[in-house]
Amino acid sequence: MLELTMASVSGTEAGATAGMLMADAPSEAGAVLRVGRDRSVCRLATPEDWLFVSRVHLEFRCGPDGTWQVTWLRGSQPDPSSEVRLVLAGEPGRALPYGGAAPLPRGGAGEIVVQDRTSPRSVNVGFYHEV
Repeated sequence: MLELTMASVSGTEAGATAGMLMADAPSEAGAVLRVGRDRSVCRLATPEDWLFVSRVHLEFRCGPDGTWQVTWLRGSQPDPSSEVRLVLAGEPGRALPYGGAAPLPRGGAGEIVVQDRTSPRSVNVGFYHEV
């Protein structure tokens, strides 16, 4: 099972956890969890006026062997207005390229941070892969 928690944080709310959202999915081939502004397809949705987040920004997908990966989906713009970092427990964060994907550790935990390039706002998506 993959468990996600999401908090949308602006500079004035740094450290606040109010409004935290949660979602989970079984580790079965083809299972998908999405994060973005479009509530019709995303299990975790950000504020609609946070345009640095695409309609569908992140996709977590389970492969045939029960492992998960996260993909930063390309949006409608050629250049993103955000940066995405993958932070694994016990490791320094690393940039996830626009349109790129990264595997999530089996039985591991971490966080994906979507940072607005123009203001002190971020979307923090914590994950835990339960085996």
